Amino acid sequence: MLFNSIEFILFLPLVFGCYWLIPNRKLSYQNLLILVASYFFYGWWDWKFLGLILFSTIVDYSIGIFLSRSHKKIARKLLLWISILVNIGLLGFFKYYNFFIENFTLAFNSIGIHVNQSSLNIILPVGISFYTFQTLSYTIDVYRQNIKATHSFLSFAAFVSFFPQLVAGPIERASHLLPQFENARKFDYKNAVNGMRQILWGLFKKIVIADNAAEIVNQIYSQSGEVSGNSLALAAFFFAFQIYGDFSGYSDIAIGTARLFGFDLKQNFAFPYFSRNIAEFWRRWHISLSTWFRDYLYIPLGGSKGNILKKIRNTFIIFLVSGFWHGANWTFIVWGGLNALFFLPLLLTEKNRKYLNNVSDNSNIPPFKVFMQIIFTFSLTCIAWIFFRADSVHHAFEIINRIFSKSLIQYSGIDFVGTRFHPLTVLVLICLFILVEWLGRKQQFAIEHFRFYRIKSLKYGFYYLILLAIFWFNGSPQEFIYFQF
Repeated sequence: MLFNSIEFILFLPLVFGCYWLIPNRKLSYQNLLILVASYFFYGWWDWKFLGLILFSTIVDYSIGIFLSRSHKKIARKLLLWISILVNIGLLGFFKYYNFFIENFTLAFNSIGIHVNQSSLNIILPVGISFYTFQTLSYTIDVYRQNIKATHSFLSFAAFVSFFPQLVAGPIERASHLLPQFENARKFDYKNAVNGMRQILWGLFKKIVIADNAAEIVNQIYSQSGEVSGNSLALAAFFFAFQIYGDFSGYSDIAIGTARLFGFDLKQNFAFPYFSRNIAEFWRRWHISLSTWFRDYLYIPLGGSKGNILKKIRNTFIIFLVSGFWHGANWTFIVWGGLNALFFLPLLLTEKNRKYLNNVSDNSNIPPFKVFMQIIFTFSLTCIAWIFFRADSVHHAFEIINRIFSKSLIQYSGIDFVGTRFHPLTVLVLICLFILVEWLGRKQQFAIEHFRFYRIKSLKYGFYYLILLAIFWFNGSPQEFIYFQF
């Protein structure tokens, strides 16, 4: 079920009304309703995968209980490894089986050993990377004794399958979200209104920015061998806002929807395109995944401690694994490696923690130096995104070669018949979007800034303008990019 679908528009108010009309707002009934609604929401795509999420829930709930009762180090390690192997095993089979088979076959064939390829027609369950990491972090935290295991299967099952963030995050930690399922929740009107405000902005990001940018990107990429470098550079620019509007838009809708039910989800994007270097960008982009890898992989490996070789090793491991998490394709691995190369100089010169504050905190006009840092960082990000979007590594290098060639200053006409709006129109929308994001960069989401305006006509007029834009610039619906991960 898509957030920007008619089905969800009907589903959400129905669940919301039933949830808050439960007599005495009994906690167990509320959790049960959330669980049923979440399984219905997930099963809307393919009910056959409900068994998979239920199996993962049962395994990690049980291991959590056993860990709470076990005090022997060997037994606890064994239980942890069962959780890791089951979760990573499921993820590996559904997401990476064919990738490994194809590459092993190619490797053996290249040295003259003929191997029959035995790939399977495996359908990737939506959101498996997200809920797998969520349940896995729970067992790791219980093992580390950072949290206590829950004895309520209902609360844990609702935590794993919570529909607002089930299929594309944010990846919540049990220490933050699980207690919210075990404590009474009261309806907070102001919080709910702010949630609706965040949903509105998320829909704008997705429908107005991401979907319209996607049409142009798809059109240019379909003719990538024929168009000039400036057209490909435009596609790289538009794709940066397509993926940001798409993914951060999903996160905004998820966080806003959770607020309607009295839950608080963590911020997943903190205006990453205003970053002054790549290290800051990765503190602001997909925060829930970045911090997951930091806490459960990077720090256990030694982090930024130790000699230079260990620092380099750990940096490349974290970025390559992050790239591989995104998909079973060499393009994602190269994308991760390229970001590691961008990040490494900052780590080795100990400048990776330089920018921890909001950019241009005291002024809406950034100094020239800061402005150029933002442009440079954004440009590096756009280059890396080319690998993320390209069909293959070879295709990505072809695009980059054409961008950095004399065709950058040449023009080759592109037929934009398949797009509803001209690129210039979308470019103007993106510029207005950047302006609003800049003005609201100190808040959790951009238009939260406007809630503090005292002139109500100006404030609500702005909200109605966003709503009008969503209907007017509603192009061809595009599936959320991160559903494939």
